[in-house]
Amino acid sequence: MSENPQLKVILERIETRERELASQAEQLRARIEELTRQLGEFDAESENLRITRKTLLTLPAPSPTSEPERPDIPDHPAYPQILTALADAGRPMRARDLCQALDLPILPKNTEGIRSKLKRLVSRGILTEAEPGLFTRPGA
Repeated sequence: MSENPQLKVILERIETRERELASQAEQLRARIEELTRQLGEFDAESENLRITRKTLLTLPAPSPTSEPERPDIPDHPAYPQILTALADAGRPMRARDLCQALDLPILPKNTEGIRSKLKRLVSRGILTEAEPGLFTRPGA
C-alpha cells in the first residue's frame, strides 16, 4: 500500500467506526440476553397462572357448610361469657342457671339481665329457645 495520507485518515476513521459498531453491537447483545431472560420469566409465570386457573376451574364447588353463618355477637363482654357457659354445659340452660355458671348473685336484676341477653341472641339466630325460658345453641 502506498503511504497516501488521505487513505490513512480514511482507514483510521473506518477502524474507529468499526470499534464503535462492535461496542454498540456487544451492548445490544447483552441487552437482548437480559430481555430474553426476562421474557422467559414472564412466560413461565404466565404458564403457572394458566395451570392454576385450569386447576381451580376443575375443582368441585365447595359443599355448603353444615352451619349457616351466624350474625355478629353483640359487642358486650357478657355475650361471649354466656355462649362459653352454654358450650361448657353442653345442655340447654335457663337464665338462673347461667347466673350461677357466671358466678352472678341470683337476684332478679341479674336473672332478667341474662334473660334479656339470651332473648337478644335468639333474635339474632345465635341461640334457640327450646321451650319457654330454656336456651341452647342451635344443633345442641
